[in-house]
Amino acid sequence: MDKYGLIGFPLGHSFSRGFFTEKFAREGIDAEYLNFEIPDASMLLDVIHDNPELRGLNVTLPHKQAVIPLLDELSDEAREIGAVNVIRIETPSNSPFRGRTQEDLPIEGEWKGAVLKGFNSDIIGFTESIKPLLKPWHRKALVLGTGGASKAICVGLKRLDIEWTYVSRTPREGMLTYTDLTADVMQAYTVIVNCSPVGMFPKVDAAPAIPYELLTSQHLLFDCVYNPEDTLFMQKGRAQGATVKNGLEMLHLQALASWRFWNE
Repeated sequence: MDKYGLIGFPLGHSFSRGFFTEKFAREGIDAEYLNFEIPDASMLLDVIHDNPELRGLNVTLPHKQAVIPLLDELSDEAREIGAVNVIRIETPSNSPFRGRTQEDLPIEGEWKGAVLKGFNSDIIGFTESIKPLLKPWHRKALVLGTGGASKAICVGLKRLDIEWTYVSRTPREGMLTYTDLTADVMQAYTVIVNCSPVGMFPKVDAAPAIPYELLTSQHLLFDCVYNPEDTLFMQKGRAQGATVKNGLEMLHLQALASWRFWNE
């Protein structure tokens, strides 16, 4: 049986295993999807070593950038974004690695009969999810958070012809801080994308520290968080009349793109 899975730390918030398990059952696919909760990206190679049936992995926080040095190839989009959330594990049919159990594997250092190629499906999920909500006045965006997830969001915004600016908790050149979000800034930037884990389960009572009282009906708030489905960030935006959307559809779209990357 083929295996697929997710690496990250922690993984209590993830819906990916349920999504793919349901997909496999519905479509009669002889495969399973497992969570591999690893605190360090270097443990990716141990995961592959211990699971020779693996054909593909999703990558989530905090490893989307850290896994890159461990990969053999990158897609053009993953290279442009500088982050990976999909890994295809290519094992030729004549490889001694394919179909072997852990006990059969050679000594450490000789086991890797696989080529690891990195992709990024976040950009596909994000652009396809937010595009139907965009209005002519949505020309500038604030991107909350500067981690691996934000890299794909920024490239996606660029492809949608939306100018973007990072918002960080600590002052950095070329970025705004939360204290810089004045009335003029909030009026100009009518798209706000939360790429940080703030508000994610189990810390559901938290929300990014933007001035919600300055939001209007022309604002669009997109939360990459999908657990809970209605985050405090979204609730506060909705209370001001803003359009809000969570990251669940983005997750589904990027998951379907992952499946294509693994199997095409």
